[in-house]
Amino acid sequence: MNANQAREVAAVLREFGIPGTVAPVDPDNAAGRWKVYDTADPATRTDITADALAALAAAVRASGIHPGERGKGQGPTRGFIVPPTDD
Repeated sequence: MNANQAREVAAVLREFGIPGTVAPVDPDNAAGRWKVYDTADPATRTDITADALAALAAAVRASGIHPGERGKGQGPTRGFIVPPTDD
């Protein structure tokens, strides 16, 4: 995954309470590939991408959220409020 996808994955992992640190494979190249690790320390980290994504898939299935529906019905909606007139 790239940096933009990694930010989305990190946000969704947090949303579902799944542990993991999303970081670039090469700490000196943020434009390169990214993975999910058990810790942020590049010297001691272990790649847990497959496990994190499997846990995420299971959490999404268990939540009843279908692909493409994440975020629907949440937050403000654009529209107008017209106050009644006292005529």
